Amino acid sequence: MPLRSDATRWSTLAKTFHWLTALLILGNGAFAFWMDGLKPSMRKIDMFALHKSIGLTVLALFLLRLLWRAIDRRPPDMPAPRWQQLAAHAVHGVLYLLIAAIPLTGWAFNSAHGFPLQYFKQFNLPALVEKNPALSDTLGTVHVWLFWLLLAVLVAHVGGALKHHLLDRDDTLRRMLPFGRAKRGIPTPPGDTP
Repeated sequence: MPLRSDATRWSTLAKTFHWLTALLILGNGAFAFWMDGLKPSMRKIDMFALHKSIGLTVLALFLLRLLWRAIDRRPPDMPAPRWQQLAAHAVHGVLYLLIAAIPLTGWAFNSAHGFPLQYFKQFNLPALVEKNPALSDTLGTVHVWLFWLLLAVLVAHVGGALKHHLLDRDDTLRRMLPFGRAKRGIPTPPGDTP
């Protein structure tokens, strides 16, 4: 598997960032909703600390992903109507914003609550805002609603990938799968003749 992306597939590192981030976000979201229903206890406090550390890991992976994206070339879009390409780019842009905003609002929520934020019990991170119970309530609500919005946008993202795979029968999904490889070679841009 190539380290760098080429015209037919995403690089190993790009795929790793993509799938690891997706798994951590979905797993951490499910974990949060499960532990929120637990009775108050030290175990619940420890689980929330784990949830926060996983969220910080997502944020760190996102920053590394942006750095890699800036230096790695990306495969060209598969041929599609312009509006579909614009919609796909818009969905990706919103996903990127949400991937950053969710852990940042969680961090700010924790700060406004007045709790120290530890990364896997190794070191503390600075507070993003001063202690403010009213702001904490607002940030907690925003944090949860951003996750629900992420799920809605994710449905569009997955739906688009499946549409490309099942209906268009192109390599959009295949070239992002962990062991996927394009079957049809370099796509021809719309309007070009092969």
